[in-house]
Amino acid sequence: MLPLPKSRQEIEDIQHTRKRRALEQARRAPFYAGKLDHIDLHKLDDPEEWRKIPILSKDMLRGLSDREFYGGFCLEPADGIAEYWRSGGATGTPLFYPRSFEDIAFAMAGFARVYECADCARGGRVHVSFPLGIHPVGQMLARAATIAGIAVNWAGSGTTTPSLMQLELIDRLRPTIWTGMSSYGLHLANLAEARGLDLAASAVETVLCSAEALSDAKRAKLAKQWGARVRDTFGMTEAGMMGAECTAGDGFRIWSDMFLIEVLDDQFRAPVPQGEVGNLVVTPLWTNNVTPFLRWSSGDLVTWREGDDATSAFSVFPLVKHAHRTAGFFKVRGINLNHSEFEDYMFR
Repeated sequence: MLPLPKSRQEIEDIQHTRKRRALEQARRAPFYAGKLDHIDLHKLDDPEEWRKIPILSKDMLRGLSDREFYGGFCLEPADGIAEYWRSGGATGTPLFYPRSFEDIAFAMAGFARVYECADCARGGRVHVSFPLGIHPVGQMLARAATIAGIAVNWAGSGTTTPSLMQLELIDRLRPTIWTGMSSYGLHLANLAEARGLDLAASAVETVLCSAEALSDAKRAKLAKQWGARVRDTFGMTEAGMMGAECTAGDGFRIWSDMFLIEVLDDQFRAPVPQGEVGNLVVTPLWTNNVTPFLRWSSGDLVTWREGDDATSAFSVFPLVKHAHRTAGFFKVRGINLNHSEFEDYMFR
């Protein structure tokens, strides 16, 4: 388990060491042959040198055959493959990323931090309603809860445990935390209301969401129907669980000792100032033993600001606020809308 860094200087020291390791890993992959030779390994703390590394996108990987991806991009880890993670997103052909045993150990640290960041105390109980399959978020949050000293009910999605049974389990086992996709949380709340059940009177104190955008309107509706505080989390299968909210709506505290983030302009050439919307680019610093992602374009548009060094142990981390995705827009009468804008309208 990686301990929480105590200062931004400590984070910079970790990044200094791990950036070099990330580049060394990538240079081992045939995929990167000839693409990184011009990068000076000893000058990676120079932003201009770091930005010489080419941006990597999902379309580039989707353009590879399975043989090219697993034989040319992925590395052979010393400790073997532990499991495969399905890539997220609703568009395009999914990718399946191998994870080594060491990858899983470090990834587990990122998932376990979610509970502490959201102020979920040891000794609590969590009802996990995420799908428990090849997408990692459900099974990783369930396993991480044990590390965080929290009892787990592995309910899974409604296809695994029917929704009415989930409501019965929430009533009987009295979990203090519910975690799942926000849309399913609303479905359970609506089903409870239709059955004359008061979900707000349950023992659930915290609703933890992930895997889909959480609009302000959806957050407010969840909080009202569940009678609980709602916290969102942020991650991606290319990297792991990257952060969580410690205060509702303020943004995600990104574990910058585990993931190097950049927020870049539309041309991916320069960083944008704090508070301005830019493209999120991610370099995993610890979970790169098989998949050597360097400067991964996540497809997210975000704003960012430095850590504020307030009273929370997580205040040392930067805050990233999700604006929307670069994909997934739809058009209504010639006007581009993203999903969160549509949800805000629907849930008013």
